[in-house]
Amino acid sequence: MLRITIPKAESYDERSNTFINSEEVTLELEHSLVSLSKWESIWEKPFIGDQEKSVDETLSYVQCMALNMDVSLELLHRLDSKHLNQINGYIEAKMSATWFNEKPQPGQPKKSKEVITSELIYYWMGIYKIWKECEHWHLNRLFTLIKVHNAKNEAQDKKKPRSKAEMLAERRKLNEQRRAAHNTTG
Repeated sequence: MLRITIPKAESYDERSNTFINSEEVTLELEHSLVSLSKWESIWEKPFIGDQEKSVDETLSYVQCMALNMDVSLELLHRLDSKHLNQINGYIEAKMSATWFNEKPQPGQPKKSKEVITSELIYYWMGIYKIWKECEHWHLNRLFTLIKVHNAKNEAQDKKKPRSKAEMLAERRKLNEQRRAAHNTTG
């Protein structure tokens, strides 16, 4: 969770010709699957991806991240560049000690172009039997847990015994590749 304190402010309302004093406010923000799901239900499009977000969409996500209060647009407009940098740093933080060796292997397909939405993440949680409380974890930490499950499942799949037909098919394929590479017939 990220706590941001927005200091007191004084503004002028031209309509009523008065000064308005705003109190100091501490926001508690959570970049989680719950926040992501709220945002996607408002905007009806994926949050994760390369597509740029408008200022309204970005401020809306900060509203969705708020845990301790309903955040008004007036309050969001009091955020300065320091606050926005803190929020961006928090969203981009790894939040895990786990790392992956993700060097692309020759012959392996590149990363998936699959559109990731909150529903897909909930699906992954169901497939891997990840407990529901994790929807409140930092989103990057949850992604790391999903990657760990995926890597462990792939490792177990490789250890499974293969049938004689599968082994023969693999040997046949390797022999064909070697013959093609060395221009031989046998």
